[in-house]
Amino acid sequence: MAEVGLFFGSDEGNTESVAYKIQAAFGEDMIDVLDVANVTQLEFANFEKLIFGIPTWDFGQIQSDWDDFWADLEEIDFSGKTVALFGLGDQFGYGDFFLDAMGMLHDVIVANGATVIGHWPTEGYEFDASKAKLADQDVFVGLALDEDQQPELTGQRLYAWCQQVANEFELGIEVNPVD
Repeated sequence: MAEVGLFFGSDEGNTESVAYKIQAAFGEDMIDVLDVANVTQLEFANFEKLIFGIPTWDFGQIQSDWDDFWADLEEIDFSGKTVALFGLGDQFGYGDFFLDAMGMLHDVIVANGATVIGHWPTEGYEFDASKAKLADQDVFVGLALDEDQQPELTGQRLYAWCQQVANEFELGIEVNPVD
């Protein structure tokens, strides 16, 4: 079993694609990738280090697989676990709800004892409101990606964030470049 468990939900494939790019950056032996549509609460217990990927749909809605798993998620004890988050959203089309699902996911896992790492600066994004922005700070609770409006920035953002997360997880590795 890998050292890090990466759990994602994806309807159109963008979040899934990013999940596998993260795995490639860290190395396949370092990260197990799991679709939240096919897991149980027990699988979260296998990892002390976790990465969660979630897109925001329409007007701040949670992706369908995460939504189906939400009640189970609220029952998981994340005490002693370190979690990094990445979220996908459309900052121009839905600027009032940019990455809201990642913010809601953050709130649930923090309430259940998780330590969250991998905060990401809000600089370079244009949005009106986001539940994923930490109050009184210019950072998101995790990596912000916009495959609709800024796909050309995804590779460099992913690479920088993956190295940041590897360091914060204290894995002692250099990550591979991300396409």
